[in-house]
Amino acid sequence: MLQGTPPTPPTMPRQRTLRGEVRVSGRGLLGGAMAETVIAPAPPDSGIVFERTDVSPPVRIPASIDHSVPRMRRTALRLGEVSIDTVEHCLSAFAGLGIDNAVVRLHGPELPCGDGSALPFVDAITEVGVEEQDAPRRVFRIREPIVIEEGASMIAALPSDRPGLQIAYELDYGAHSDRIRRQTMSWDPSLAEYRREIAPARTFSLQEEAEAMQAQGYGTHLSPRDVLVIGPGGPIDNAFRFADEPVRHKVLDVLGDLSLVGRPLQGRIVAVRSGHALNRRLGLRIREQMLAADRAEAAIAGQVMDARAILRLMPHRYPMLLVDRVIEMDGDRRAVGIKNVSINEPFFEGHYPGTPIMPGVLLVEAMAQMGGILLSRRLEHTGKIAVLLSLDRVKLRKPVTPGDQVILEVEALRGSPRLGSVQARALVGDKVAAEARIRFMLVDPDQR
Repeated sequence: MLQGTPPTPPTMPRQRTLRGEVRVSGRGLLGGAMAETVIAPAPPDSGIVFERTDVSPPVRIPASIDHSVPRMRRTALRLGEVSIDTVEHCLSAFAGLGIDNAVVRLHGPELPCGDGSALPFVDAITEVGVEEQDAPRRVFRIREPIVIEEGASMIAALPSDRPGLQIAYELDYGAHSDRIRRQTMSWDPSLAEYRREIAPARTFSLQEEAEAMQAQGYGTHLSPRDVLVIGPGGPIDNAFRFADEPVRHKVLDVLGDLSLVGRPLQGRIVAVRSGHALNRRLGLRIREQMLAADRAEAAIAGQVMDARAILRLMPHRYPMLLVDRVIEMDGDRRAVGIKNVSINEPFFEGHYPGTPIMPGVLLVEAMAQMGGILLSRRLEHTGKIAVLLSLDRVKLRKPVTPGDQVILEVEALRGSPRLGSVQARALVGDKVAAEARIRFMLVDPDQR
């Protein structure tokens, strides 16, 4: 390097998507229904989105930990009354191949299981290829250790200076160690290829577990030749692909489950006997840490909106302006605001004055105002006002009382130059106080 020549800045990793559409079809793992899946490229910053095309109208569910729901032996997403089961193997394939943006169109309630590994998705994606996009990849680096324990099971997320997400997993079946011996695996994406070392590992169960599940109506279409069922003598009518295939599949599941935080992670995961439920709890904690870091960075960068900025944007005024501050704004996709509820609110004078409760309709109005702020970020909506058009799936789950700080989270759904809609939640602490799907008409100010 010549003296005085500034060093070349490191190249920022770019987001990635598929080069074209691919199809994966087959029966679901537990439900057994036939499923047709089309995986399509998606633009930068859109993330992974699942779409149920067999319901009318089709329902899009972002691959977000906010939409994950507890399920037996699998990971599922839900939005309103619509759910998608067994997403973890597909998500693991995306994470392992470094795909940031894709749309998964699914005709059916559960993704195809294939042989119980991630290979059906990996092979299809590899055939069409992956391409970089003109947008930097936003990697979240674990800031502080997170440890979650439940009985003999544990999972932890730890900071690391190494790039990527390293996973160390210990599988211990205790009394059944004669059939599944104690296995450990440390996987580093920079040292081992996901497609060869992790993707082929299949989901597995002990013989009595498989029989109990089939007695409950799950997986009745499967035989031990289709998936990995382990009896006293080892795999029944089957063989291990790796001597330690069970622990490799656990690493596969961790990758898929933690991808629901919404960004690639940099850190180290240590897990002992962890399953989908514990993985989900860790994902929620990582998401909390991520949002806290985003809010701090946004505050430093001046990317939040205080009351004065909100007043310049919104047509509402006291006492009907119900958003005190915007603390996070992820482009035109997602926004988070705050409503501080004090005893001096004018509605408390006549609404259960002996036991003050914020009216539910005003809680919905606060979510709607936050939705209007988010929609105003879209270029085609600039200068327009969001007028409430309809409410759907409104649920009031928890009373809001004086002293509460309400977190208003809104996520943009499909829209057009004239219409927009959001999925909204109001939280007090970590408890959901209200949720709704809200639809708006976007009008010019002089058309109100």
